[in-house]
Amino acid sequence: MTMTSIRVDGVLRDGDRITGVVAGEEELRARVVVAADGINSFLARTAGLRNRSALPHLGVGIKALVQLDEDTIAQRFTLAPGRGAALAFVGDCTQGVGGGGFLYTNRSSLSVGLVLRLDALRDSRRSAQEIFQHYLGHPMLTQYLDGGEIIEYGCHLVAEGGRAMRGRIVHDGLVLVGDAAGLTLNTGFTVRGMDLAAASAIAAAEAIIEAIAGDDVSATGLAGYETRLEESFAGRDMQTYARAPRFLETERLYGAYGTLLADMMHGVFGLDATPRRSLLRHAHATIRSSHLRYRDLARDAVKAVSSL
Repeated sequence: MTMTSIRVDGVLRDGDRITGVVAGEEELRARVVVAADGINSFLARTAGLRNRSALPHLGVGIKALVQLDEDTIAQRFTLAPGRGAALAFVGDCTQGVGGGGFLYTNRSSLSVGLVLRLDALRDSRRSAQEIFQHYLGHPMLTQYLDGGEIIEYGCHLVAEGGRAMRGRIVHDGLVLVGDAAGLTLNTGFTVRGMDLAAASAIAAAEAIIEAIAGDDVSATGLAGYETRLEESFAGRDMQTYARAPRFLETERLYGAYGTLLADMMHGVFGLDATPRRSLLRHAHATIRSSHLRYRDLARDAVKAVSSL
């Protein structure tokens, strides 16, 4: 039996063990409950596996779906039949708030959005909507969005803490998968969630089958899930990039470095009838005229290498 679009209102317990869920007036019982209810997992909090996540571990994602015909999309992105494109943005798109933007093609629409770190957004005293409207009006984006119609719009929390926010994922009669287990990975150059969620679902399914066969669905009997997840590509990648979220909290990434790079490129490619300096001298002069110091660059370079 399959039941979709059913809201879960509570959990059923036998002592400390989760034995099912309450949905309206219905009680649905199961040997093992799989919580896949997102970053604010009600089931995880009810079971005592997770408290409210710290703000630096959370981001707010805003996405709009912009309708455009297929031929226009192919022309603007120079796409061959059956191909797509994805773009990532950092810098002015978030107006100095930690985070970044994205744009990717669908068959007859574009998905465009931002992810903003909650603590940085709070400190900026800006609204997410204000920053998103600035982003949509940027010349880099308008060349792709011109003439399109927004047909969907959404906003939700996303996990930004990496391995540091995973915590416990197994309880008597309960396992957490996907966002509920904190399985989102932002390395700065890729943002991953769906592949990690799928890997956790496979590991959980195998562990549950083993636990039921052994007639032990306690946390001990389900511990094979954690082992399988750690040994999968998902667990290994979460460990490899465990320091990435801390590096991405560096404020200079979202303002000073973008300005520095733009000034440096303008000096390299701009023509104003003045003699050109060597690339090294130009780079040195640009850095000196910025608010950055060489020790800032060195410190952040070391953090980047060790984190990514």
